[in-house]
Amino acid sequence: MASSRTTSRSTGRNESVVSDVVYRAEIPLTRVKGPLRLAQMPAEREPVRFGTHGPIARHYGIRGEVDEPHATTIDYVIAATGG
Repeated sequence: MASSRTTSRSTGRNESVVSDVVYRAEIPLTRVKGPLRLAQMPAEREPVRFGTHGPIARHYGIRGEVDEPHATTIDYVIAATGG
């Protein structure tokens, strides 16, 4: 959703103007086992795997090595915001 600031002629105050929603993501998510999930992302042919690994797994109480380590949702958020 996008917004911009304008000044009202009648009150002289700044007001927010919200434009129409241009995109709403609806992403199917399937839990496979434990922390492993599959997300069917737009424009991707294959599902994207989300899971856990290393220190993040230990933070959530997973002991030992993770059977199938995969990037976490926070890893994707950090990557999407430019690292």
